[in-house]
Amino acid sequence: MTPSDLIFSLVLITRLPGCFCGVTTVEDHSVLEGESVVIPCHYEPQYAGYVKYWCHGKMKDFCTSLARSDAPWTPAGQGKVVLFDDPVQQVFTVTMKNLQEADSGWYWCGVEVGGVWSADVTASLHINVFQGLSVVNRMLRGEEGSSITVQCLYSQGLRLTEKRWCRSGDWSSCVLTDSEGRYEDQAVEIRDNLTNAFTVTLKSLAQKDTVLVAKMTSTPEDTESKFVPTPPSSPPRLISNGAEHHRTLWEYSLMVCGVLFIVLVLVLLPWKIQVQYIKNKRKRQAEELKAKQSDPQCGDDWKNSSVILFNSTSDKMFGF
Repeated sequence: MTPSDLIFSLVLITRLPGCFCGVTTVEDHSVLEGESVVIPCHYEPQYAGYVKYWCHGKMKDFCTSLARSDAPWTPAGQGKVVLFDDPVQQVFTVTMKNLQEADSGWYWCGVEVGGVWSADVTASLHINVFQGLSVVNRMLRGEEGSSITVQCLYSQGLRLTEKRWCRSGDWSSCVLTDSEGRYEDQAVEIRDNLTNAFTVTLKSLAQKDTVLVAKMTSTPEDTESKFVPTPPSSPPRLISNGAEHHRTLWEYSLMVCGVLFIVLVLVLLPWKIQVQYIKNKRKRQAEELKAKQSDPQCGDDWKNSSVILFNSTSDKMFGF
């Protein structure tokens, strides 16, 4: 392969269509241990008839397949992962159930394009599974004198721990649940379903109730979640080959460039060595010829030599 052929091949590979676009998904997720999560993966109309898949791993080329549209159940998915494809809406959804901390990591929505000249179209996101406490709504509004209910979710490992509700900065104000997961007085009512959530109802709201803290006593240390007046969290944004997909693009581009660089070195290095060898050989031959011409012992032989010329248009031979 000549250098020009190699350059043409590199340009052809970088011009292949469908390598870096076609699938979008939501941003990174944080999920409590034991909970479920539903991830939508949108794709372009031309991929409606292709196989869709969901896999786990940092690099999509080496990720572990957990679910496929042509295989409802896979050993790696362990029955916890379900993939449903809706070609009409051009979206497939992935449901992951009973997540554990070990499930944290990078995941990929993929469309299996197949073929030697076409790469799969994919999009990635990171899922973080953690133990602790979270609040469904971090900011709630209510009129003075009315009641308001706050829902708190917790991971499986904290089901049997005490649940507390405290006023921020005043730990002596904490009230805690009994063995049945309940507490009630004139100002606060706590109900724990002893599975994954408890609710706190504040009665007769007053200005002093602006900032409160939910607290759970656990071992070895407490888990806390503060309530502060912050803007409501926005719903998950779709990333159409945006920040997350650009990261995917860069990872794939770096991997392709690395492979192409290695191929380039493997092709050009032997060619360069061969060219240098020929140059050195010619130089060596020229030096040997020059040395012979300047050698006194070879002078007489050179003088007594003759030159023979052949005429290509006839069979005559002339000697000098």
